[in-house]
Amino acid sequence: MAKFKIALIVGSNRRDSLNRKLAQALAKLGAGKFDVAWTKIDDLPMYNQDLEAELPAGVVRFKAELAAADGILFVTPEHSRSVPAVLKNAIDWGARPWGRNSWAGKTAAITGTSPGAIGTAVAQQHLRQMLGVLGALVMGGEAYVTFKPDLVDDAGIVSDESTRAFLRDFTDQFAALLERLQPAQRAAA
Repeated sequence: MAKFKIALIVGSNRRDSLNRKLAQALAKLGAGKFDVAWTKIDDLPMYNQDLEAELPAGVVRFKAELAAADGILFVTPEHSRSVPAVLKNAIDWGARPWGRNSWAGKTAAITGTSPGAIGTAVAQQHLRQMLGVLGALVMGGEAYVTFKPDLVDDAGIVSDESTRAFLRDFTDQFAALLERLQPAQRAAA
């Protein structure tokens, strides 16, 4: 299996984000299958079509990082039963300007965590819908993780063996999907 370059997007701009901790654990679990490029979204200006004529430097950087990636892994919280504003903003910038959609044809996987009983189920559903409309190839299945205070330690290790096995399987599935779709994606580029 080839080693892939993954743009890892955390859908939170919170310094102590639970989802950033989960993302660190996923990066460790997938280390043999992919290299992670941490793709910042919290420095992007609020989307405004007036800025499309001369894209802001942060947007240029963001779109270049997406273009360089073989796949995109989203790890997001849920805000008000949807995706956080910072992530929706990044989705909009990635889709624009017209004709320069960075999401089209990209393989993506989605997960997230929250202390709540249904985790980030609704945010993941909304994100899956948005990415599908924008032409991304979103991995099927659902990966909801209920966050507990000791779930991920400071070294990025998942403490619970069953959760670690579940997340390892998630990263294996994502790498297998990338392996299957990569020849088609390279041919389309």
